[in-house]
Amino acid sequence: MTMRGAEIAALLGPHVRGRVEAGASLAEFTWFRVGGPADCLLVPQDEDDLAAALAVLPVEVPVTVLGLASNTLVRDGGVPGLVIRLIRGFSQAQTFEDGTVTAGTGMADARFARVCADAGIGGFSFFRGIPGSLGGALRMNAGAHGGETKDNFVSARAVTRNGQIVTLTAAQMGFHYRHTDAPLDLIFTSVTFKGTPGVDPLVLKAQMDEVSTYRETHQPTKDRTGGSTFKNPDPPGTPNQRSAWKHVDAAGCRGLVIGDAIVSEKHCNFLINRGSATAADIERLGETVRARVRAVTGVDLDWEIKRIGRFAEGAEVSPFTDYA
Repeated sequence: MTMRGAEIAALLGPHVRGRVEAGASLAEFTWFRVGGPADCLLVPQDEDDLAAALAVLPVEVPVTVLGLASNTLVRDGGVPGLVIRLIRGFSQAQTFEDGTVTAGTGMADARFARVCADAGIGGFSFFRGIPGSLGGALRMNAGAHGGETKDNFVSARAVTRNGQIVTLTAAQMGFHYRHTDAPLDLIFTSVTFKGTPGVDPLVLKAQMDEVSTYRETHQPTKDRTGGSTFKNPDPPGTPNQRSAWKHVDAAGCRGLVIGDAIVSEKHCNFLINRGSATAADIERLGETVRARVRAVTGVDLDWEIKRIGRFAEGAEVSPFTDYA
């Protein structure tokens, strides 16, 4: 029997110290500003609080984890089961003289880059160009400007679906291009990296400024967007590699509009909510782009944006369908 949001909230309430709310809005903190509510939302105070909640949650209740919800599209019908949002209790960092740094997975990637720069620890300036939090970066091996999350990774802590706390090595993470092999039901809570100690903070901040300037010049950073929409079809280092945006442009999709969603004119691997788009508008636009890229170039683009939740009734979106 499927548990309702209010039933989940009533079950968790006596066991957790954090916020538990049935029917909580999700659109207000997603970067696209769209989507339906969570059946039940949990904002745990810390790792132990999260573990306590999962220890009592029935295994049949689906669990979805959100950090800053940057590279995420929440569908209009809402998200079933329990949505866990890792924020304040998971956003601290500690640095060490040998270049080791440990940070909570709720910390924003850009803030993590600043923490490392202030401590004179090199190897993390590229995080300034990645929207979202370290938890998402871990799950998808996020990267930018020649760097990837895996590069200086040492270990990560996570909570299992039944509430156990575990530690994973790089081999257990199984990093690949924009992907890891770590079990999907693990919820990352903190990560440890080993960077280069003793670097001039001014040098690192200059690197970050360069990354920031590039983003603002080439990407629609001030719009309601979810970041890069599609994965590059060829991993870095592939001979004659072609970026996803070049395929989108070749298919004539720059500026394409469905509803109030548009393919960015500035960078056509970004989809934008112009103000009143629904999640279905955005997903239909993305699938239309995929359909046209397949028809013109023969390439199947894969979504980089994570799409979660249910379609609104009667508003399903089919893959590789030209809706325009």
